[in-house]
Parts: sequence; structure tokens; C-alpha cells
Amino acid sequence: MGLIRFAVEPATLLDDLPEAYRGYLTGSDGRVFVTRIEVQEAIIGCHRKTSESCKFHVAWPVTGFGRPVIATASLSEREQPYLLPLELARGKIVQLRNQAGEWELSGMTIPPDFVDSSRLAFRAFAKAASRQNQPEEATRLSNEALCHACAAAEILMIGYSSQTFLNRLQRFGSLPASIGCELHQAPPHPDADELFAAAFNSATVACAWEKIESKEKNYDWTYCDQQLDWCEKRKLLVKGGPLIDLGPHGLPSWLARGQHDRFYLEKLACDFVKMAISRYFGRIRIWEVATRLNSGGALSLSEEDLLTLVVRVLDVARQLDEETQLLIRIDQPWGEYQARGQHRLSPMQLVDALLRSSVGLAGVNLELAVGYLPRGSAYRDLLDISRLIDMWSILGVPLHATLACPSSSDDDALASESWEVEPRMWDREIDEAGQAEWIERILELLLAKQSISSVSLAHFSDGDSHTFPQAGLLRADGTPKAALERIMIQHQRNKRQD
Repeated sequence: MGLIRFAVEPATLLDDLPEAYRGYLTGSDGRVFVTRIEVQEAIIGCHRKTSESCKFHVAWPVTGFGRPVIATASLSEREQPYLLPLELARGKIVQLRNQAGEWELSGMTIPPDFVDSSRLAFRAFAKAASRQNQPEEATRLSNEALCHACAAAEILMIGYSSQTFLNRLQRFGSLPASIGCELHQAPPHPDADELFAAAFNSATVACAWEKIESKEKNYDWTYCDQQLDWCEKRKLLVKGGPLIDLGPHGLPSWLARGQHDRFYLEKLACDFVKMAISRYFGRIRIWEVATRLNSGGALSLSEEDLLTLVVRVLDVARQLDEETQLLIRIDQPWGEYQARGQHRLSPMQLVDALLRSSVGLAGVNLELAVGYLPRGSAYRDLLDISRLIDMWSILGVPLHATLACPSSSDDDALASESWEVEPRMWDREIDEAGQAEWIERILELLLAKQSISSVSLAHFSDGDSHTFPQAGLLRADGTPKAALERIMIQHQRNKRQD
């Protein structure tokens, strides 16, 4: 078994680094290795089944930038432990320089401030590398290098987003991507109609199997009908789904008695999909058929069982309506959950298998739920998110994105019990200003990407039943949060280009 070790000096730093136990290793091709983490004194030991070179990904405190996940450069095994902050600084600087060089060759104007910050990062890193015999001093300099590197990445991404976004507007006249929000219960309150219309031009009608058929053969389409009527009156682009949630507790509870009969489950799932698509035939033309296929957890189904079920469901949906667009949602799209050893295929491999099966998959929805445990994605900077979108673009199908970010770490009685807020991702306490800033920056980045067809927010109001705690754009009392105003500004900016 392969072992690669990292030293942290002083050892007391590990007392405030529980994120170390959620670190994981990847190969040079990006695949996630099954990783077992051991921490002894000042050493983090990372075990895997292979001895090939790898990168270590871990959330690390960077002054002024919270605790983003940062990856080392590709490292080989050696007897002496690597100094972790030094290797994280090396990895970030390499990533930064490679990306800046690639974009500059493609015609992007690199902001002058980027050059200054990048130079400061390299100088601090060079000093740290020459002082490895003084671990604490090398750590201080490495953390300084990381601060400058993260600042440079932020400058680079702001420049990239603004330039690429403007180029896309000039090319198309208006953005060919929609901005929407998911509806979970009744339509928004009449007092919020104008707020919704000012921020969004699309909406997702909730048609979850678990909600509609909570009791076997007892269907309740009330909320779906109300939401769809509301959307049509306001001439919004309508999506439907997700129909089938393959995560823990995502399927109707009464299915548990048939969980060992895969064919029985497939039949019931196909029957529900037929019923939903037939009921709204001609009214909903974009369907998100399944979610959390990649991470799974439903009824102890195996990875093969989940993939087979989704292929069957997609095939049934395509036969019902050849013109409809069929999507699936991928959660935790970086695939870090693979480190636990319960999954054989990466998220991209699963989607590639669906595309090769010729079931008519028209796109992929990437769920970027940042700041949640245990099944959300860890906090990453815009450069990592940009690289993620570029990687998924290789599949050659339209990409959609669903965003969720907490505005508070307070308890949320209307959220799913399966989720909790990770309160340590930013330097300050999680608040509405941080949520607004994150949504504003990621929204502009995503809309700048040619492969992105739509961006949706996970839910509108914290006063409705929802999945992600404190991720709404309205408080529970119906008053708007700062993030909603940022989305309105972006929506108006797009409309002025029409």
C-alpha cells in the first residue's frame, strides 16, 4: 500500500484542522484515490492502494480567504515527509501560472495587478523552499505565498469573468443562458412576485417522486400544478424535476420493502416518470430526470443498479416525448466522495456511460452546494470552479448549474435534516454579505462560460420547505437578502443588452 506523508509545523496547527481528515489524493489524470488519513503528532499520513505520484487536496486556512481546498503539485513517495504548506503553495502557484499562460495565449488581457501578486507569491515560496530546515519559518513564508497566490487567482478570475462575459454578450447580443430558481412548495407569495420577476427568467417546478407519491398509489400533484400555472402566467422558461432523487432518503419510504428487487424498483420508477411527463406533456419541455446518481445512497443500491435504473428511466422518458430535453444532476462534481472507497466510477465516467448508451441525455446539471456537510462540496476559489466547468465541457453537452450557499449557520427547521452548514469556510462568520458576494462572483463566471446553458438557485425562500439550510434568497419572514439584489442587477444587465 502506498503512503505519502506531510508535516505540519507547529503540531498545534492540527488542533484546529479537522479538515485534514477530509483530505484526499488524486492521480495525475484527476481520478480520486481511495484515501485513508491518519494523523500522528505533526504528521498527516495518506494511505492509498497505489504508489504512483499523486496530489493531496485539503482545506487550508489562508488569511483573508477562508479555508479553500488547495491541491499540492504532483508528488512522488519519499521517506522524508513533505512540508504541507510549502507543497500547497507550490501547487497553487503552478496552477495559477499554467492557467494564466493558457488564457494569455488565447487572447485574454492579463490584469497588471495579477503580475505583481504572482511575483510576490513566487518570491515568498522561493524563500520558504530554501528554509525547509527551519520548518516554522518555512511554514510562515509558505502561508504568505498562499495569501499572495490566492489574491492573484482572485484578480485573474475577475479579469477573466469580465472579459469573457463581455465577449459573449457582444457575440450573441444577449446571453444565451437563463437565470432561474427552484420552487419547492407553493408558488412565491404575491408580495414576492415582482422580486422573482426582477431576478429570474426561468423556474424549476418541483416534481419529486418522494413528495408526490409519499404513500403508494396515492398521488398529490397540487404543488406541481400550482407552480406550473404560476410560471406560465409569468411567461417563465419552465423546467421540471428532479423526478427521482437517488440520494439517502430521496425515494419514497414505502419502497424499502422492495429494495432488493431491482426490477420491481425500475418498473415503479418508470411508471412514475411516465405519469409525470404525460401529465405535463407540451407544458414542460426540459426535465431533470434524476439527481445524485453519482453519490447514491438510496435503498443501499449498488453503483451498477443506480446506473441501470437511470438508463431505463431516460429511455422511457425519451419514448414518451422525443422533443423534450432530458437532464441529470450531479452532486459533489469534484468527486471527493470517492475517497471513501464506496464508488468505482467518477462522476464524469457515469455521465459518459449514459451518453454512450444513446438514451438521449441532453445535458448535465452540476450541483455546486458549497459550505455544507456531509454531502456538499467544500469551499473552493473561482479558479478551481472555472477549471471544473472546463473539465466537464469536454463531454460536449450543454451544462447547467444549481447553486446553494448558506447565509447563516443558525438552525433551519425547514431544511433537510441530512444537511448542516460548515461554519469554517470563510474567515468571518457565515452571513448574508458573504452569500451575496459568492453568488455574484460565481454567477458572472458561469454566465461567461460558453458551455453553460442555465444557472439556477437552489430555492427562493427560507420560509418554504427546502434542502439546503439558509440557502434561500428571502428570509423566512419574506424579506429579501443581499444576494437577491445582486442577482437582480445581473439580470437587468443582461436585459439591457437585448
